[in-house]
Amino acid sequence: MILGLDHIAVAVPDLEGAVKRWATDLGLTLDGTEDVTLQKTRTAFIAIPAGSAHVELVTPLDGQGPIAAALEKRGPGLHHLCFRTDDIDAEVARLKAKGWSFTSEAPTPGAHGTRVIFVHPKSTGGVLIELAEHPVSTP
Repeated sequence: MILGLDHIAVAVPDLEGAVKRWATDLGLTLDGTEDVTLQKTRTAFIAIPAGSAHVELVTPLDGQGPIAAALEKRGPGLHHLCFRTDDIDAEVARLKAKGWSFTSEAPTPGAHGTRVIFVHPKSTGGVLIELAEHPVSTP
């Protein structure tokens, strides 16, 4: 089941400069940065006040990967919307049954220990959507 908006991702060529604009200049909180080597990205998560969603600033790791290609093709800007789910496998099966297609066959590891998968933009009218299942925290 979709639980809500997890983050809005913005592709940026310069992560340090983007963090300054989004966190420092706007007075928002940087929740941290992380390299996601499988996705070939470096990310910074900016908290949005009074909500659980974030802005994810994402840049290519070592100038490679899908974000590098997106920056080259379209330049910096909105990259994708990410929705949080409590059962990514069930959500993928449900959407596949409705004819949706994905950019990969199965979820892969993402930032913060998540499992993620991207819905192909042709299934959503041109918007790249990521589904993310966060690890279950134990008391």
